[in-house]
Amino acid sequence: MKLSELRPAKGAKTCRKRVGRGQGSGLGQTSGKGHKGLKARSGGGIRPGYEGGQMPMQRRLPKRGFKNIFREELSVVNVKDLNRFPADSVVDAEAFYSAGLVKRSSAGIKLLGEGNVDRKLIVKVDRASKAAIEKVQAAGGTVEA
Repeated sequence: MKLSELRPAKGAKTCRKRVGRGQGSGLGQTSGKGHKGLKARSGGGIRPGYEGGQMPMQRRLPKRGFKNIFREELSVVNVKDLNRFPADSVVDAEAFYSAGLVKRSSAGIKLLGEGNVDRKLIVKVDRASKAAIEKVQAAGGTVEA
């Protein structure tokens, strides 16, 4: 066998279906779409979720709960996480991101009071709990919320 003798397997290469090219083509007149109906129309087709007239799943299932469209997804950082930053440094959103504590997709950062901090820091966050502010100030730092 030579490279020039290689051929694709039989049936692997097929010509594309050319519809609507007259009666002699075998796919003229209705172009393989049958007669009338939803799937015969231009742009026609069954929409996602349609179950042939049966009551759709999204209408059969009961509605539950409430989705607040104004909810803000805040990233949470605890006071104990501040110990990884050097003393007397400014800790802001960029510092939290580079340390891997928050993701950029969050709406903001909230500082919570779990753990203790043992160094003086200037912390810039969107929100902070009272306990967190007290712990940072006890270590000699400040919180700008």
